[in-house]
Amino acid sequence: MEIRSLDGDDPATISLLLPGFQETMSLELPGDPPVSEALLARLLQRRHGADRMVLAAFDGDLPAGCTKLGLDLGDPAGPGHGSLWVFPSFRRRGAGTALVDAARAELRARGRSHLMVDAPDTPAAAAFASVCGAELRGTNLRNRLFLRGPARTSLDELAARALPGHHLVRWTDRCPDELVDSYARAWSTLDAPVNGQAQVRTPTADDVRAREAEAGRAGHRQYVTAAVADDSGEVAGYGTLFVRDSPMADAGETLVLADRRRRGLGTWLKADLLARAARENEGLMLVQAWNDVHNDAVVALNARLGFQADSSWSTYSLKA
Repeated sequence: MEIRSLDGDDPATISLLLPGFQETMSLELPGDPPVSEALLARLLQRRHGADRMVLAAFDGDLPAGCTKLGLDLGDPAGPGHGSLWVFPSFRRRGAGTALVDAARAELRARGRSHLMVDAPDTPAAAAFASVCGAELRGTNLRNRLFLRGPARTSLDELAARALPGHHLVRWTDRCPDELVDSYARAWSTLDAPVNGQAQVRTPTADDVRAREAEAGRAGHRQYVTAAVADDSGEVAGYGTLFVRDSPMADAGETLVLADRRRRGLGTWLKADLLARAARENEGLMLVQAWNDVHNDAVVALNARLGFQADSSWSTYSLKA
């Protein structure tokens, strides 16, 4: 196996790896729509505040698998965190081991001491992690919500339950100028780490605009619903959703400021967000969301909205 470094922002990389990803995901997640170019572009692109490493194993001219890692630029000694795939036609030929070894070498060369990789929670993945000397660090649930039938009716009902003292502001792709600073302040309170992305520090309006442009480059429309306090005009909570040319969209962040929680704001704004996206995108059939199993509040919120867990993914850590 030959290991090559690829540019995740290059359309040629997407075209090269797309058939392998489509084959892999049709096996791992058979109930999902086919992987689209936009989904893979979003997965492999550099994210705001982070660098992106994409390594691919080749058998001759054919890609056998790849690993992508996000490197937080604000934490030069932090881990590389991402995912590893070996395409089904090339399994049990050493591609996975070669990719892990290459990733560890690249991280050591960059002064980083740990590799963190997400993989399906299966006996095969656990066995491979054990052979590599990796330690299980956590588990994430993948939840899905179908946006038709009773689930849609329930969303509409939840979205209609306005909360006194607050109103909803909705936008697609670009936050209104008069709200962008408040939106950035709310974002700064987010404390849930996201695979391969930079830690939230002190974002500004410029950071908000950079993330909006990032979604656009990957062919995604970013839907946002924010709950705004009537008295102060400040964002009290928000939810994001990424819609692409596919029947499936990705839930992003859901956040309610600490002093505004336990009032139903999260349920209200996220129900509105999902119902609006379904209403404006006739072909949108389902939404997927990823949640740490220990994030009780978000797990409970998604359950109230009708999400159901269909698979779990594990995070493994090993020294570089």
